[in-house]
Amino acid sequence: MIYLDTSCLLKLLLEEPESEAVRLAVAREADVIVSALTELETTIQLRAGRLAGLYRERRYRVYLRQLRAFREVDPFRFRPLAGSVFEVALRQHRAALEIHCRTLDRLHLAAMEELGVRRLMTNDVAEAAGAKALGFEVVSPGRR
Repeated sequence: MIYLDTSCLLKLLLEEPESEAVRLAVAREADVIVSALTELETTIQLRAGRLAGLYRERRYRVYLRQLRAFREVDPFRFRPLAGSVFEVALRQHRAALEIHCRTLDRLHLAAMEELGVRRLMTNDVAEAAGAKALGFEVVSPGRR
């Protein structure tokens, strides 16, 4: 079981340098957890791309359909989050004296703890450092 963060979920939708490596890594997993936070952040990033003119409305709608389709496909498991994720994030932040995490990264790490997931798939270097500091295993497809 592995938690998929936004950096990797976007690579499954958009063609980016690490996209093929992420697809291969996801295919090797039995369960890929997509939290409500990851889904929200992904949809916001997709809209931002459309508004910035990176792609047109039609392509944007295709990306949203592909994202929704993941709900029906193995190995994806979409999971809601309780409001207690914020308390977990605060506790993690207070305990991490030497490692700085941005707010969304900290919330992803708290979501992992809330969902009982100990492995993270990310291409976000800062989030990976925070995860390792918490003792999580990190998989970064396409990264060296």
